[in-house]
Amino acid sequence: MTIARMPLIKTERLILRPFTMDDAEGVRALAGNPAIYATTLNVPHPYEEGMAEKWIATHAVSFYERRGLCLAVCEKDRGQLAGTVSFGIANPHQRAELGWWIGEPFWNRGYCTEAAAALVAYGFENFPIRKFTSHYLASNPASGRVMQKIGMQQEGYLHQHVVKEGVRHDIVLYGLLKPRLGEAPGC
Repeated sequence: MTIARMPLIKTERLILRPFTMDDAEGVRALAGNPAIYATTLNVPHPYEEGMAEKWIATHAVSFYERRGLCLAVCEKDRGQLAGTVSFGIANPHQRAELGWWIGEPFWNRGYCTEAAAALVAYGFENFPIRKFTSHYLASNPASGRVMQKIGMQQEGYLHQHVVKEGVRHDIVLYGLLKPRLGEAPGC
């Protein structure tokens, strides 16, 4: 299946859309918050000038090469950038790693769950993905609740698996298989 352009996905309260360079300042402000850095493994801190533009520039190539998809999570009513949701594909395994961050001003609104569920549905329908995986720092149980709410099942717990700023952290692994016709998600 050939995908003509990066998608625009609408949910009840959100729009998931491709990032533009106009989003760079918002990305820098939201992702540059130390609270985002504290709860993620791949968001740098400090989030320096030019990092957002460089990151945004990688999205289209990744999509068109069918290596993944990264979209801006925006409030539908105001168009306000709230964060990002993405997946990267591990070929030839037909597996995708789901990830996200939501800016602190938008926490506890259910945006992450809504965006992640929509992106997983899009990925299963439009890419040769048979399984989504995701992981989180055990010190960030909110991400685990998102994974559970979208139907993912815990598949592992890795003790002292990563080191961040000299501190060892446990990682919790989750997975979700593509449902077969007539099956509930996760079967």
